[in-house]
Amino acid sequence: MSTRRRGLLASMGLAAALALTISGCAGSGGVDAPDSSGLGDIPADTEGTVRILMESVPDTDIVVDLVASFNETYPGIEVEIETLAFDQMRDKLIASFQSSEPAYDLIVVDNPWMDDFVDAGFLEPLDARIDSTTDYQPEDFFQPLVDITEVEGVRYGVPFYNYALGYLYRTDLYDEAGMAVPNTLDELVANVQQLTTSDRAGIAMQPQRGYKIFEEWANWLFAAGGSIYDETGNPTLDTPEAAAALDAYIEAFTTAAPANSSNWAFDEAFRSVSSGQSASMISYNWNLPGLNDPDGASGELAGSFALAPMPGGKQVLGSWSWAIPANSAASDAAWAFAAWITSPAVDVERVVAGGAAIRESTLSNPTVLESGFGEDYYAAIIAILSDAAPLSQGLGGEEMIQAVGTELSEAVAGTKTVEEALADAQAAVERIQR
Repeated sequence: MSTRRRGLLASMGLAAALALTISGCAGSGGVDAPDSSGLGDIPADTEGTVRILMESVPDTDIVVDLVASFNETYPGIEVEIETLAFDQMRDKLIASFQSSEPAYDLIVVDNPWMDDFVDAGFLEPLDARIDSTTDYQPEDFFQPLVDITEVEGVRYGVPFYNYALGYLYRTDLYDEAGMAVPNTLDELVANVQQLTTSDRAGIAMQPQRGYKIFEEWANWLFAAGGSIYDETGNPTLDTPEAAAALDAYIEAFTTAAPANSSNWAFDEAFRSVSSGQSASMISYNWNLPGLNDPDGASGELAGSFALAPMPGGKQVLGSWSWAIPANSAASDAAWAFAAWITSPAVDVERVVAGGAAIRESTLSNPTVLESGFGEDYYAAIIAILSDAAPLSQGLGGEEMIQAVGTELSEAVAGTKTVEEALADAQAAVERIQR
């Protein structure tokens, strides 16, 4: 898990840790307070300081830029945003949760952490706040994102950012080869093999041990008709579908991926695709604008990339969610900001600025459709977010992801057979999440 976004940060030229303080002024009214002229039921004259911890990535920069607009509605709420590299966040959050003087009043929670944080009593239930917020329209969030925020039917967060994956590919190369976007796993393997030449790989893969290989391979698992869990929540990693998916993954890696890429993660794969050394990759949906940016890393290749759902239509979902620590010192002000930043109107602003979608209505909004990324792009995101599933559910998510990713890498390296690796992955998940 610790390597999830390390390459992503490097590829965007961000510092490993950065502290930002954004000031305004507002914060601590009651949820049901009357005479509210602010968002929902939090009064506009609420006062207080909201201390937030976020990851050092561009979506955080977008939030920072929107704070001044928030203070036009809530002039008495001061918002302080501290940013850290992903690897440092969880430990710092837990230290704050357990402190009599907490460091944070509002946080973003990575989806594998949600159940563990709730089980430990670290997060405030949000049902009452969500239901009492006027014009919030929680039914507008993509349901898979909402599902991540719920534990035993109680909502402990609201969606902030999606990390759903899709298939990114060169349209010009597909057109030259006369190929259609793959609809099956067999077609995906055949396509990337056909796109492979002496000076270009058909697909840049991310088989780095741990999080990255599991995040990538699970898309192949879904495409093969498999699943990570059954309907009762039991792991289903040792199945014929899982074996077919891992066989196909290894075949593509052996025949169509760049040489010496067995330890690649996001950064290396993105560079390979943007430079023209690879024809495609499976990655986060919001990478497409970066690949097609004429001032970006792709240079003259910008404009030749497209996004499609994975074969079979189901893909891996990662998600950040806003949540209020149970020991927050300014929970009302914290909700005012969380509800405002995820409200329908502000979500449009955030997505136009480059943020990742969380609301269905945002992706049909005329302002968004005219923002320059293209209707086809947003249509693909709608399809992707409508059928996506996280890598883990229940307790021990982070440990589970690392354990499965370790076993998968053994199969790709050839130190275990496909059957052995999947059996060991199944046993590891059963042990961790029993």
